[in-house]
Amino acid sequence: MRFRLRLITTLMALAFSHSGWADDSAPLKTMVTVGMLSDVVSQVGGDCVATTTMMGPGVDPHLYQASARDVHELNEAELILFSGYSLEGQLGEVLDRFSRIKPAVAVSEQAIDETQLIHSEDAYGVDPHLWMDVGLWAQLVPTVAETLAEERPQCGDGIQTRATAYEAQLKALDEWIRASIVTIPERQRILVTAHDAFNYFGQAYGIEVAGIQGMSTATETGVGDIRRTVDLVVERGVPALFVESTINPRTVQAVIDAASSRGQRVNIGGELYSDAMGAADTADGTYIGMLVANTQHIVTALGGDVVPLPDALQSWAANWQVNLDTAVSSAATN
Repeated sequence: MRFRLRLITTLMALAFSHSGWADDSAPLKTMVTVGMLSDVVSQVGGDCVATTTMMGPGVDPHLYQASARDVHELNEAELILFSGYSLEGQLGEVLDRFSRIKPAVAVSEQAIDETQLIHSEDAYGVDPHLWMDVGLWAQLVPTVAETLAEERPQCGDGIQTRATAYEAQLKALDEWIRASIVTIPERQRILVTAHDAFNYFGQAYGIEVAGIQGMSTATETGVGDIRRTVDLVVERGVPALFVESTINPRTVQAVIDAASSRGQRVNIGGELYSDAMGAADTADGTYIGMLVANTQHIVTALGGDVVPLPDALQSWAANWQVNLDTAVSSAATN
């Protein structure tokens, strides 16, 4: 730990010697912590922004610690964007130090009022998984656009045009998710996952949510957590549980096995993206694709019918060659 802190301090000291090197005509070097925010930045910034994402597919932001490479890239960046509200908990000290020498914005904290947040009694204070409510996450777009335009004023008009177009896509996505979730039979409208990352999703789209583990994966799952979840699954006749791309599936399997011993057959409904998106250069590696894939898995496994994508998302689907019928079939077999 002492070595890591010394390394961070040494590399940060170099940042002062880089001041004045930025070329305003070049793409803005932007370091973003998580993929969900990074995609918003890319969509809004376009060619005016060169975005580097610190945490890629399958990475858990609750447990992430900065590497020497991360510190070097933070040092090279002209702008640092992170979500905030303790999502990047263990990076807090590093981000705070860099904020003293260059622009570093906690976008969620700046864009979203605390009255809109789900509050918790744990160390976090609030649930940081804001991207699960598309309408809420869309509120970040104007803040991102304003921040980028401040750093690259000559790109201001293009940034605003892209921001407006992206907001329209997110509005359509929000409505599509709601229309798809409501097709699930009411008694089966319950989402059981590995940890409490889907509370905003449940609140926004009218589906009950239960996480085996707490809000942060830094906490341990106990026997009591598993027993409580098994009781719920058996009592409600839950047909499917969901694993997450950033969490070991052993706790979900433990619940399935225990429910089976009590006569309740439960399937794995698919792997959901919770704290990270899918692989880069795939549809699931976009924020829209992440939510589309999650919704397909949830609706299909719980007995609903995914509705057709709206016109506003057809260009996204065509760009990524997404066919809902094919994707649902694939989701059901994974």
